[in-house]
Amino acid sequence: MPLLPEPVRRLAAWCAVILLVTGVGYVGIQVCVALRLAVVPVLLALLGTALLLPLYRWLVKARVNRSVAAGLTCTAVLALVGGSVSAVTVALVGTWDQIVASLRRAVRGLADQFGADGTSLDDLFDNARDILDSYGGTAASGVVTGINLLFQVLGVAVLTLLLVFFFLRDSHRAVGALRSLSPRHRADTVEAVARRAFEGVEGFMRGTTMVAVIDAVCITAGLLILRVPGALGLGAIVFIGAYVPYIGALLSGTAAVLVALADRGFVVALWVLAVVLVVQALEGNILQPVIQSRTVRIHPALVLVALTAGASVAGIIGVLLAVPATAAAFGGVHELRARYGPSTNRSSL
Repeated sequence: MPLLPEPVRRLAAWCAVILLVTGVGYVGIQVCVALRLAVVPVLLALLGTALLLPLYRWLVKARVNRSVAAGLTCTAVLALVGGSVSAVTVALVGTWDQIVASLRRAVRGLADQFGADGTSLDDLFDNARDILDSYGGTAASGVVTGINLLFQVLGVAVLTLLLVFFFLRDSHRAVGALRSLSPRHRADTVEAVARRAFEGVEGFMRGTTMVAVIDAVCITAGLLILRVPGALGLGAIVFIGAYVPYIGALLSGTAAVLVALADRGFVVALWVLAVVLVVQALEGNILQPVIQSRTVRIHPALVLVALTAGASVAGIIGVLLAVPATAAAFGGVHELRARYGPSTNRSSL
Protein backbone atom coordinates (compact mmCIF):
# COMPACT_ATOMS: atom_id res chain seq x y z
CA MET A 1 0.00 0.00 0.00
CA PRO A 2 1.62 3.29 -1.06
CA LEU A 3 2.35 5.91 1.55
CA LEU A 4 0.29 9.06 1.61
CA PRO A 5 1.92 12.29 0.37
CA GLU A 6 3.73 14.37 2.98
CA PRO A 7 1.19 17.29 2.99
CA VAL A 8 -1.68 14.85 3.55
CA ARG A 9 0.14 13.16 6.43
CA ARG A 10 0.87 16.53 8.05
CA LEU A 11 -2.77 17.56 7.68
CA ALA A 12 -3.94 14.29 9.23
CA ALA A 13 -1.48 14.69 12.09
CA TRP A 14 -2.65 18.25 12.78
CA CYS A 15 -6.32 17.17 12.65
CA ALA A 16 -5.58 14.41 15.15
CA VAL A 17 -3.81 16.88 17.45
CA ILE A 18 -6.67 19.39 17.20
CA LEU A 19 -9.27 16.70 17.96
CA LEU A 20 -7.22 15.45 20.91
CA VAL A 21 -6.73 18.94 22.33
CA THR A 22 -10.42 19.76 21.83
CA GLY A 23 -11.50 16.59 23.59
CA VAL A 24 -9.14 17.10 26.50
CA GLY A 25 -10.19 20.74 26.75
CA TYR A 26 -13.88 19.83 26.77
CA VAL A 27 -13.40 17.22 29.49
CA GLY A 28 -11.31 19.69 31.49
CA ILE A 29 -13.99 22.38 31.21
CA GLN A 30 -16.70 19.98 32.35
CA VAL A 31 -14.58 18.92 35.34
CA CYS A 32 -13.95 22.58 36.23
CA VAL A 33 -17.67 23.37 35.98
CA ALA A 34 -18.52 20.43 38.23
CA LEU A 35 -15.86 21.52 40.76
CA ARG A 36 -16.37 25.26 40.27
CA LEU A 37 -16.51 26.05 44.00
CA ALA A 38 -12.93 24.79 44.27
CA VAL A 39 -11.67 25.79 40.83
CA VAL A 40 -12.90 29.40 40.79
CA PRO A 41 -10.91 30.45 43.92
CA VAL A 42 -7.77 28.91 42.41
CA LEU A 43 -8.19 30.81 39.14
CA LEU A 44 -9.02 34.08 40.91
CA ALA A 45 -6.01 33.56 43.18
CA LEU A 46 -3.78 33.12 40.14
CA LEU A 47 -5.07 36.43 38.76
CA GLY A 48 -4.49 38.12 42.11
CA THR A 49 -1.00 36.63 42.33
CA ALA A 50 -0.16 37.89 38.85
CA LEU A 51 -1.25 41.39 39.89
CA LEU A 52 0.46 41.44 43.30
CA LEU A 53 3.71 39.64 42.54
CA PRO A 54 5.73 42.85 41.89
CA LEU A 55 4.85 44.24 45.34
CA TYR A 56 5.74 40.93 46.99
CA ARG A 57 9.08 40.76 45.14
CA TRP A 58 9.86 44.32 46.18
CA LEU A 59 9.28 43.42 49.83
CA VAL A 60 11.44 40.30 49.52
CA LYS A 61 14.25 42.35 47.95
CA ALA A 62 13.96 44.68 50.96
CA ARG A 63 14.94 41.62 53.09
CA VAL A 64 11.43 41.04 54.48
CA ASN A 65 10.66 37.45 55.42
CA ARG A 66 8.69 35.70 52.67
CA SER A 67 5.74 34.84 54.90
CA VAL A 68 5.67 38.36 56.33
CA ALA A 69 5.94 39.85 52.83
CA ALA A 70 3.05 37.71 51.58
CA GLY A 71 0.99 38.64 54.64
CA LEU A 72 1.71 42.35 54.20
CA THR A 73 0.82 42.15 50.51
CA CYS A 74 -2.49 40.40 51.22
CA THR A 75 -3.25 42.88 54.02
CA ALA A 76 -2.56 45.83 51.74
CA VAL A 77 -4.74 44.35 49.03
CA LEU A 78 -7.50 43.58 51.51
CA ALA A 79 -7.44 47.18 52.71
CA LEU A 80 -7.33 48.53 49.15
CA VAL A 81 -10.07 46.25 47.83
CA GLY A 82 -12.20 46.83 50.92
CA GLY A 83 -11.84 50.58 50.60
CA SER A 84 -12.53 50.47 46.87
CA VAL A 85 -15.58 48.25 47.28
CA SER A 86 -16.88 50.51 50.04
CA ALA A 87 -16.36 53.61 47.91
CA VAL A 88 -17.97 51.98 44.89
CA THR A 89 -20.88 50.70 46.99
CA VAL A 90 -21.47 54.10 48.57
CA ALA A 91 -21.28 55.78 45.17
CA LEU A 92 -23.69 53.31 43.58
CA VAL A 93 -26.13 53.19 46.50
CA GLY A 94 -26.20 56.96 46.76
CA THR A 95 -26.83 57.49 43.06
CA TRP A 96 -28.38 54.23 41.84
CA ASP A 97 -32.01 55.38 42.09
CA GLN A 98 -31.11 58.59 40.32
CA ILE A 99 -29.28 56.70 37.56
CA VAL A 100 -32.16 54.25 37.06
CA ALA A 101 -34.72 57.06 37.01
CA SER A 102 -32.63 58.95 34.47
CA LEU A 103 -32.29 55.89 32.29
CA ARG A 104 -36.02 55.30 32.40
CA ARG A 105 -36.74 58.90 31.38
CA ALA A 106 -34.17 58.70 28.60
CA VAL A 107 -35.52 55.46 27.16
CA ARG A 108 -39.10 56.69 27.50
CA GLY A 109 -38.20 59.92 25.72
CA LEU A 110 -36.54 58.05 22.87
CA ALA A 111 -39.53 55.73 22.58
CA ASP A 112 -41.96 58.65 22.52
CA GLN A 113 -39.85 60.36 19.89
CA PHE A 114 -40.02 57.30 17.64
CA GLY A 115 -43.74 56.80 18.23
CA ALA A 116 -43.62 53.95 20.74
CA ASP A 117 -45.90 53.69 23.75
CA GLY A 118 -44.17 54.89 26.88
CA THR A 119 -46.30 52.80 29.22
CA SER A 120 -44.95 49.60 27.67
CA LEU A 121 -41.48 50.61 28.82
CA ASP A 122 -42.75 51.16 32.33
CA ASP A 123 -44.34 47.73 32.15
CA LEU A 124 -41.02 46.32 30.99
CA PHE A 125 -39.16 47.77 33.97
CA ASP A 126 -41.90 46.66 36.35
CA ASN A 127 -41.96 43.15 34.93
CA ALA A 128 -38.18 42.89 35.23
CA ARG A 129 -38.37 44.03 38.84
CA ASP A 130 -41.15 41.51 39.55
CA ILE A 131 -39.05 38.73 38.05
CA LEU A 132 -36.09 39.66 40.21
CA ASP A 133 -38.27 39.95 43.29
CA SER A 134 -39.97 36.62 42.67
CA TYR A 135 -36.76 34.76 41.83
CA GLY A 136 -36.42 31.80 44.13
CA GLY A 137 -40.17 31.39 44.79
CA THR A 138 -41.51 32.75 48.04
CA ALA A 139 -39.96 35.54 50.06
CA ALA A 140 -38.65 33.09 52.64
CA SER A 141 -36.93 30.94 50.04
CA GLY A 142 -35.53 34.10 48.47
CA VAL A 143 -33.99 35.11 51.78
CA VAL A 144 -32.51 31.63 52.24
CA THR A 145 -31.14 31.70 48.71
CA GLY A 146 -29.62 35.12 49.31
CA ILE A 147 -28.00 33.98 52.55
CA ASN A 148 -26.58 30.89 50.87
CA LEU A 149 -25.23 33.00 48.03
CA LEU A 150 -23.69 35.44 50.51
CA PHE A 151 -21.94 32.64 52.37
CA GLN A 152 -20.69 31.16 49.10
CA VAL A 153 -19.26 34.50 48.02
CA LEU A 154 -17.62 35.04 51.40
CA GLY A 155 -16.21 31.51 51.33
CA VAL A 156 -14.79 32.00 47.85
CA ALA A 157 -13.30 35.36 48.86
CA VAL A 158 -11.63 33.95 52.00
CA LEU A 159 -10.30 30.91 50.16
CA THR A 160 -9.02 33.10 47.33
CA LEU A 161 -7.19 35.37 49.77
CA LEU A 162 -5.59 32.40 51.52
CA LEU A 163 -4.53 30.91 48.19
CA VAL A 164 -3.02 34.24 47.13
CA PHE A 165 -0.97 34.23 50.35
CA PHE A 166 0.36 30.72 49.71
CA PHE A 167 0.95 31.35 46.00
CA LEU A 168 2.98 34.46 46.80
CA ARG A 169 4.94 32.89 49.64
CA ASP A 170 5.85 29.78 47.65
CA SER A 171 6.21 31.42 44.24
CA HIS A 172 9.98 30.77 44.27
CA ARG A 173 9.25 27.04 44.44
CA ALA A 174 6.83 27.00 41.51
CA VAL A 175 9.50 26.47 38.84
CA GLY A 176 11.09 23.59 40.71
CA ALA A 177 7.74 21.91 41.29
CA LEU A 178 6.79 22.34 37.63
CA ARG A 179 10.09 20.88 36.43
CA SER A 180 9.78 17.92 38.78
CA LEU A 181 6.37 17.07 37.30
CA SER A 182 7.56 17.39 33.69
CA PRO A 183 9.44 14.84 31.58
CA ARG A 184 13.16 15.42 31.98
CA HIS A 185 13.85 16.08 28.30
CA ARG A 186 10.90 18.56 28.12
CA ALA A 187 11.38 20.40 31.41
CA ASP A 188 12.96 23.47 29.77
CA THR A 189 10.12 23.75 27.26
CA VAL A 190 7.41 23.32 29.92
CA GLU A 191 9.05 25.97 32.10
CA ALA A 192 9.37 28.42 29.21
CA VAL A 193 5.75 27.92 28.13
CA ALA A 194 4.48 28.31 31.71
CA ARG A 195 6.52 31.48 32.21
CA ARG A 196 5.22 32.98 28.96
CA ALA A 197 1.63 32.08 29.82
CA PHE A 198 1.91 33.61 33.28
CA GLU A 199 3.51 36.74 31.81
CA GLY A 200 0.47 37.06 29.55
CA VAL A 201 -1.89 36.92 32.54
CA GLU A 202 0.38 39.24 34.53
CA GLY A 203 0.46 41.82 31.78
CA PHE A 204 -3.29 41.64 31.25
CA MET A 205 -4.07 42.18 34.94
CA ARG A 206 -1.65 45.09 35.40
CA GLY A 207 -2.56 46.75 32.14
CA THR A 208 -6.30 46.37 32.62
CA THR A 209 -6.14 47.77 36.15
CA MET A 210 -4.16 50.81 35.04
CA VAL A 211 -6.46 51.39 32.06
CA ALA A 212 -9.54 50.98 34.29
CA VAL A 213 -8.27 53.60 36.74
CA ILE A 214 -7.42 56.08 33.98
CA ASP A 215 -10.74 55.55 32.18
CA ALA A 216 -12.76 55.93 35.36
CA VAL A 217 -10.91 59.08 36.47
CA CYS A 218 -11.14 60.77 33.05
CA ILE A 219 -14.80 59.95 32.42
CA THR A 220 -15.81 60.84 36.00
CA ALA A 221 -13.99 64.17 35.69
CA GLY A 222 -15.83 64.89 32.43
CA LEU A 223 -19.18 63.99 33.98
CA LEU A 224 -18.50 66.21 37.00
CA ILE A 225 -17.52 69.12 34.75
CA LEU A 226 -20.71 68.67 32.72
CA ARG A 227 -22.70 68.36 35.99
CA VAL A 228 -24.21 64.99 35.07
CA PRO A 229 -26.06 63.48 38.06
CA GLY A 230 -24.65 60.26 39.51
CA ALA A 231 -21.16 60.97 38.13
CA LEU A 232 -19.38 59.00 40.88
CA GLY A 233 -21.66 56.00 40.45
CA LEU A 234 -21.19 56.07 36.68
CA GLY A 235 -17.43 56.32 37.18
CA ALA A 236 -17.58 53.22 39.39
CA ILE A 237 -19.47 51.40 36.64
CA VAL A 238 -16.79 52.46 34.13
CA PHE A 239 -14.04 51.09 36.40
CA ILE A 240 -15.79 47.73 36.85
CA GLY A 241 -16.70 47.48 33.17
CA ALA A 242 -13.08 47.96 32.09
CA TYR A 243 -12.34 44.39 33.21
CA VAL A 244 -14.69 43.14 30.48
CA PRO A 245 -12.98 44.37 27.27
CA TYR A 246 -15.08 46.23 24.70
CA ILE A 247 -18.46 45.13 26.07
CA GLY A 248 -17.94 46.76 29.48
CA ALA A 249 -16.83 50.05 27.91
CA LEU A 250 -19.80 50.03 25.53
CA LEU A 251 -22.36 49.42 28.27
CA SER A 252 -20.89 51.88 30.78
CA GLY A 253 -20.51 54.59 28.12
CA THR A 254 -24.08 54.06 26.93
CA ALA A 255 -25.38 54.39 30.50
CA ALA A 256 -23.50 57.67 30.97
CA VAL A 257 -24.86 59.11 27.72
CA LEU A 258 -28.45 58.10 28.54
CA VAL A 259 -28.28 59.61 32.03
CA ALA A 260 -26.95 62.86 30.57
CA LEU A 261 -29.67 62.82 27.91
CA ALA A 262 -32.40 62.42 30.50
CA ASP A 263 -31.24 65.02 33.01
CA ARG A 264 -29.13 67.51 31.06
CA GLY A 265 -30.54 67.44 27.56
CA PHE A 266 -29.38 66.53 24.10
CA VAL A 267 -26.42 68.93 23.91
CA VAL A 268 -24.86 67.76 27.17
CA ALA A 269 -25.45 64.15 26.10
CA LEU A 270 -23.45 64.84 22.94
CA TRP A 271 -20.63 66.28 25.07
CA VAL A 272 -20.70 63.19 27.28
CA LEU A 273 -20.60 61.00 24.18
CA ALA A 274 -17.59 62.99 22.96
CA VAL A 275 -15.83 62.52 26.31
CA VAL A 276 -16.47 58.77 26.26
CA LEU A 277 -15.30 58.43 22.65
CA VAL A 278 -12.14 60.48 23.30
CA VAL A 279 -11.27 58.41 26.38
CA GLN A 280 -11.90 55.15 24.53
CA ALA A 281 -9.81 56.33 21.57
CA LEU A 282 -7.04 57.35 23.97
CA GLU A 283 -7.24 53.92 25.59
CA GLY A 284 -7.23 51.95 22.36
CA ASN A 285 -4.55 53.92 20.49
CA ILE A 286 -2.19 55.07 23.26
CA LEU A 287 -2.80 53.53 26.68
CA GLN A 288 -3.12 49.86 25.73
CA PRO A 289 -0.21 49.83 23.24
CA VAL A 290 2.06 51.54 25.80
CA ILE A 291 0.90 49.78 28.96
CA GLN A 292 0.52 46.34 27.41
CA SER A 293 3.39 46.56 24.93
CA ARG A 294 5.17 43.58 26.52
CA THR A 295 2.15 41.31 26.62
CA VAL A 296 0.32 39.29 24.00
CA ARG A 297 -2.03 41.46 21.94
CA ILE A 298 -5.29 39.64 21.17
CA HIS A 299 -7.51 40.46 18.20
CA PRO A 300 -10.84 42.05 19.23
CA ALA A 301 -12.83 39.37 17.40
CA LEU A 302 -11.10 36.65 19.41
CA VAL A 303 -11.75 38.59 22.61
CA LEU A 304 -15.49 38.71 21.83
CA VAL A 305 -15.54 34.99 21.05
CA ALA A 306 -13.72 34.27 24.32
CA LEU A 307 -16.16 36.43 26.28
CA THR A 308 -19.13 34.65 24.70
CA ALA A 309 -17.65 31.23 25.41
CA GLY A 310 -16.81 32.19 29.00
CA ALA A 311 -20.32 33.51 29.61
CA SER A 312 -21.91 30.34 28.21
CA VAL A 313 -19.72 28.09 30.36
CA ALA A 314 -19.51 29.91 33.70
CA GLY A 315 -21.62 33.08 33.57
CA ILE A 316 -20.10 36.21 35.08
CA ILE A 317 -17.05 34.35 36.39
CA GLY A 318 -16.47 32.98 32.91
CA VAL A 319 -16.62 36.48 31.44
CA LEU A 320 -14.02 37.69 33.95
CA LEU A 321 -11.70 34.73 33.37
CA ALA A 322 -12.10 34.34 29.60
CA VAL A 323 -9.65 37.00 28.43
CA PRO A 324 -6.87 36.18 30.98
CA ALA A 325 -7.16 32.51 30.01
CA THR A 326 -6.93 33.48 26.34
CA ALA A 327 -3.88 35.64 27.06
CA ALA A 328 -2.22 32.71 28.84
CA ALA A 329 -3.00 30.37 25.94
CA PHE A 330 -1.62 32.86 23.42
CA GLY A 331 1.54 33.29 25.47
CA GLY A 332 2.11 29.54 25.55
CA VAL A 333 1.43 29.17 21.82
CA HIS A 334 3.83 32.02 20.98
CA GLU A 335 6.56 30.36 23.03
CA LEU A 336 6.00 27.04 21.25
CA ARG A 337 6.10 28.77 17.87
CA ALA A 338 9.33 30.53 18.81
CA ARG A 339 10.88 27.20 19.74
CA TYR A 340 9.47 24.86 17.10
CA GLY A 341 8.21 27.14 14.35
CA PRO A 342 9.41 26.96 10.73
CA SER A 343 11.73 29.95 11.14
CA THR A 344 13.48 28.21 14.04
CA ASN A 345 13.90 25.04 12.02
CA ARG A 346 15.28 26.93 9.03
CA SER A 347 17.71 28.90 11.17
CA SER A 348 19.02 25.73 12.77
CA LEU A 349 19.83 24.10 9.42
